Amino acid sequence: MNWFQPALDLLQSLRPAPPDTRLRSFFSADRAVCIARAPGRLDVMGGIADYSGARVLELPLECATFALVQAQDEPVCTVTSLRGDRWDFFATDLPLPPPAQLAAWFREREADRWASYVVGVVQALLPAGAATPGLRILIHSSVPEGRGVASSAALEVAVAVAVASTSSHPIDPADLAALCQRVENHVVGAPCGIMDQMTSACGKQDRLLQLYCQPGTIEGHIAVPPGYRFYGIDSGISHAVSGADYGTIRTAAFMGLRILTTETPWRGGYLADLTPAEFAQFARSLPEEMKGAKFLERYGGISDTATVVHPDRRYPVRRASAHPVGEQARVDRFAQLLTTIAHDPDAAIELGQLMYASHQSYSACGLGSEGTDAIVELARAAGPQRGVFGAKITGGGSGGTVAIFATREAESVVREIAGGARVFAESGPGAAETGVLEI
Repeated sequence: MNWFQPALDLLQSLRPAPPDTRLRSFFSADRAVCIARAPGRLDVMGGIADYSGARVLELPLECATFALVQAQDEPVCTVTSLRGDRWDFFATDLPLPPPAQLAAWFREREADRWASYVVGVVQALLPAGAATPGLRILIHSSVPEGRGVASSAALEVAVAVAVASTSSHPIDPADLAALCQRVENHVVGAPCGIMDQMTSACGKQDRLLQLYCQPGTIEGHIAVPPGYRFYGIDSGISHAVSGADYGTIRTAAFMGLRILTTETPWRGGYLADLTPAEFAQFARSLPEEMKGAKFLERYGGISDTATVVHPDRRYPVRRASAHPVGEQARVDRFAQLLTTIAHDPDAAIELGQLMYASHQSYSACGLGSEGTDAIVELARAAGPQRGVFGAKITGGGSGGTVAIFATREAESVVREIAGGARVFAESGPGAAETGVLEI
């Protein structure tokens, strides 16, 4: 399969009669264009526990974002993106200001915020100075925005790979993923963990990326067992990691970490390092809820660099802290069972139960939604007798996509559950697997 064909088809379609006259001369005919592809991802297990140092299991999807990049002499970064049925354009002079200034600039310009993902990556990769070269960047994506399948990470990684290639700036895929996460945290202003960018950059087709988020160690790639598949169903409910629910739960978890390391003998660096038994022993030190002002007065602040404690907000400290502890144990068991399912088909039932338990824990944190709950219950009703073993909300929660574990033969059942909603049924390679196409 030619994974770059959608980008090549797009280029071909722009040649005879582009829909916007600005596209007619967007790329120069006498310079190479570098094309990079980066996929969305399905969060199978782990989700929001990534920022608490947990292990996660992530599947790169077939849907992907393409970045087409060409160098230009003029020190300007010009970006265009096909968003829905229209082309949006953005341009800025180079060199770019530091991340904090970029973030402040985009906060004041809501209509241009979509470009912050791209410009932030360019700022992180290009050397500062008067000799900074210019870039023309065209974006095309089949990863839906706001649906919990890491559209922002796919965009950042695709741009980073193409820009690095254009500027002859080699960068290790894992380092590139970390760079993209920093852009999302400090330029875009979304407090995401590392798993999305790492999966988009380093994932492998039909394999679950096993990532230990301390801060981002790739432990391996686990093959999806023959005869089984992980599906995603779009709930139709938009999700964003910059939303209040995700940010509140993340902040509450770091509040719990600070309280535990202050009030108990435990001195770990990540909540996921606690076993469930240890957490049960120390949990009485954590309040069910705590107002930000009271926490700040007593403990000063948190170690998270992507969020802050708001004095007037109430935080569900105990539930947010319990989730990564339980999720770490579930992920470890899940990874173990995946390798035994070939000779122990009953393992599929336990895998499904672990997914349902993960979904319940999300809901306890306040990150569920009626739409995703309904899909999970339809999957539960279908059950193993119809080849459907488990389901859970994914990523940051509060909408987005539901992951389902089922047999390959149960695809029609999964589509029946989806009721016409989009189903992500196929996996695809990560950006490092496909590399860069230069034309």
